[in-house]
Amino acid sequence: MIWNPAAESARREDLARTQDERLREVVARAYRLVPFYRERFDAAGLGAPDVRSADDLPRVPFTTKDDLRTLYPFGLFACPREEVAELHCSSGTTGYPTVAGYTRADLETWAEVMARSLASSGVRPGDLIQNAYGYGLFTGGLGFHYGAQRLGATVLPTSSGNTARQVRLLREFGATVLCSTPSYALHLAEAIEESGSGPVALRCGAFGAEPWCEGTRGEIERRLGLQASDFYGLSEVIGPGVAAECEVRTGLHVHEDHFLPEVVDPTTGVPLLPGERGELVLTTLTKEATPLLRYRTGDITELAFDPCPCGRTLVRMARVNGRIDDMLIVRGVNVFPAEVEMVLMQVPELAPQFQLIVDRRRALDVLEVQVEVREHGFAEDAIHALAERAGNALRDALGLSAVVTLLPPRQLPRREGKAVRIVDRRREG
Repeated sequence: MIWNPAAESARREDLARTQDERLREVVARAYRLVPFYRERFDAAGLGAPDVRSADDLPRVPFTTKDDLRTLYPFGLFACPREEVAELHCSSGTTGYPTVAGYTRADLETWAEVMARSLASSGVRPGDLIQNAYGYGLFTGGLGFHYGAQRLGATVLPTSSGNTARQVRLLREFGATVLCSTPSYALHLAEAIEESGSGPVALRCGAFGAEPWCEGTRGEIERRLGLQASDFYGLSEVIGPGVAAECEVRTGLHVHEDHFLPEVVDPTTGVPLLPGERGELVLTTLTKEATPLLRYRTGDITELAFDPCPCGRTLVRMARVNGRIDDMLIVRGVNVFPAEVEMVLMQVPELAPQFQLIVDRRRALDVLEVQVEVREHGFAEDAIHALAERAGNALRDALGLSAVVTLLPPRQLPRREGKAVRIVDRRREG
């Protein structure tokens, strides 16, 4: 179902006119009301009238997460704090948090793009949605909540955690849609299987907030009996709702009438062509409280502008397989956790639960991949052979030399939100 055909299936030339008009408006507003942007433009020898269309964007300086942290809490706001209806912020575990503000119009936009996204993933009015994303400062829970209500679905706001209750409510209320991180969906699948009380009524699932691969999608679909769709968003821009998969599942449609995407070389910042993989950069076209111009997301993807069979004309971004700050460099090899996951999931005996442990011994980096097997009862020689096979697969596919440690089922810690895939002990001591 296409929720808003006028926006999602617009002619590309009409969409471009809308983008250019909104770009001029947001640049003028940011220059006038946000000292940070006025100073950046002045330093670059630019005035707001110099940005007339998307073709002028490469002249605009980037905005980075460090900028947002420096401006904490309200330095990026383009309206008085009294006009802000809602605030969200990141955890701040790696420094100052980043803050995003929402006017009432911003909340309407958020509900709209999330309604579109949920509809594209198969959610329908009248569905019962069990929303297992966290509510609070994290944007996930409320983003899915607002979109589901706008779509006309019923929301069960379980939030994250209390897995036993989640399983009980899935059965008692008969939810048809699950919203959670992919790793928590797998955790729920394990809990459902262990409870031994039969299947649940789920039909589709909306998963995001962390990288995941096709193998994990297949695992979730098989074990929960649903169709799993990928969602993309980030709290600095709006939260979930920037992009989502349609039923064709050949990329995530970006809601370009609200978010203007670019892909740039992560090192040079030079814009790349469609189909070239690089760092996603987003400009908010309609955000009132905290507009962002050319925000470097740190997420690695590529853009495709060819027509989608679903009927939407919005550009598609490839599934994000990693963030620049999540990339590991081990003995000169660059690797993302999602790439390791993709290789491990091709070994049938391995479960989709893994962790990367990086250490330094005698001045050399050492990578250990801890991964669970699906079943108990492997003989010692079989375990050794399976670990060797997994290690060879990682070396052949990624050029990565790693020690593979196989663990019994359910030995790695489960989390109620995003999975912790990397433990980098090189930073300790």
